[in-house]
Amino acid sequence: MPLQVRDYSWQQTKTAVFISVPLRGVCIRDADVFCTENYLKVNFAPFLFEVFLYAPIDDESSKAKIGNDTIVFTLHKKEEVMWETLSVSGVDKEMMQKIREKSVLQAQEKAKEAIEAKAAARREDQKYALNVMMKIEEEERKKIERMKENERIKATKELEAWKTHQRKAEEHKRIQREEKLHQQEKQIEEQRKKLKHKSLTGNSTARNTPTKGRNSENIFSEKLKEDSIPAPRSVGSIKINFTPRAFPTALRESQVAEEEEWLHKQAEARRAMNTDIPELRDLKEEEKNPEWLKDKGNKLFATENYLAAINAYNLAIRLNNKIPLLYLNRAACHLKLKNLHKAIEDSSKALELLTPPVADNASARIKAHVRRGTAFCQLELYIEGLQDYEAALKIDPSNKVVQNDAEKIRNIIQGTELKS
Repeated sequence: MPLQVRDYSWQQTKTAVFISVPLRGVCIRDADVFCTENYLKVNFAPFLFEVFLYAPIDDESSKAKIGNDTIVFTLHKKEEVMWETLSVSGVDKEMMQKIREKSVLQAQEKAKEAIEAKAAARREDQKYALNVMMKIEEEERKKIERMKENERIKATKELEAWKTHQRKAEEHKRIQREEKLHQQEKQIEEQRKKLKHKSLTGNSTARNTPTKGRNSENIFSEKLKEDSIPAPRSVGSIKINFTPRAFPTALRESQVAEEEEWLHKQAEARRAMNTDIPELRDLKEEEKNPEWLKDKGNKLFATENYLAAINAYNLAIRLNNKIPLLYLNRAACHLKLKNLHKAIEDSSKALELLTPPVADNASARIKAHVRRGTAFCQLELYIEGLQDYEAALKIDPSNKVVQNDAEKIRNIIQGTELKS
């Protein structure tokens, strides 16, 4: 049989009741608190604190704070009146049992209503997320179609311009060839007239003239052949682009081994795909791409639909658990939803994958330290949070935002120590 706690204390105002129940020699985590509008119970074996309240309270807005071996209740009254006593008087065992049973039924009904409301809210969130995704996909599809149409029109115009230029060039060359042939024919005709005129001057001249005429004809025919050879091509230029290094650092600061290891890990992460999961076989091809899912999660995060974004990152991680940005982005969602322990786990996993530390992953490492430090601070673990902020400052000492936040955390720690 449990031992009834008698050494409690209580105070009241017109709007609230404050009850302090001691927990001597009992682990705080083992305390079981149950509260309805007319009944309050705290069970921490082997002790039991039970009170049948004098008047009804608002159990939804009432609070209980556990700490320093004590439970402090803040109960808000439904009516602004002063109570004569904390517990209602003249209650026998049968009446107590009825009040207990009624309180349990009320708690069960409220829990059922809360579950149904949560399920309805989840359905609405899923419906909204689906509509948002459909709108985003429709906008992306229209955008791609517009880009394709613009590129097609541009390519068509360039092709027509090139054809026009080619036709003009061919026409110009043809006119030049015709002019050259016409000039050569004119020269040959003039030479023939000269030879014919010389053949009339005498026999000796007549004997030599045909030979000279034939030689001249051969000379001009050879010249015609030489002139018919096409001209050399126009002078042009060739543009050469050299492939840049992925990590442009000076030789004395080079981290070639670390950079190559990081690039190798990134390549392995892109190749590591787990598509043998039975429930993932019916997905579309783009839905099996972790990068596509990461972009989808980023868009959902931008619309503050954090639950849907987490679902997208979860599926991407199931397909490929080697990409650090998936864990880093999911940690940001958990921070928004106050899932602080999960945010710490995801940030730690991202830091584990962001190795070796090189310039290419410095920004991601800063974000991981800051998000984990933020989660620690929201859990009131300020020393651990300060360690993460200082680690981020070692990567980028000139980051003013991180410097200011680290200084605020130091002030909180110093103030806590002064208070203690």
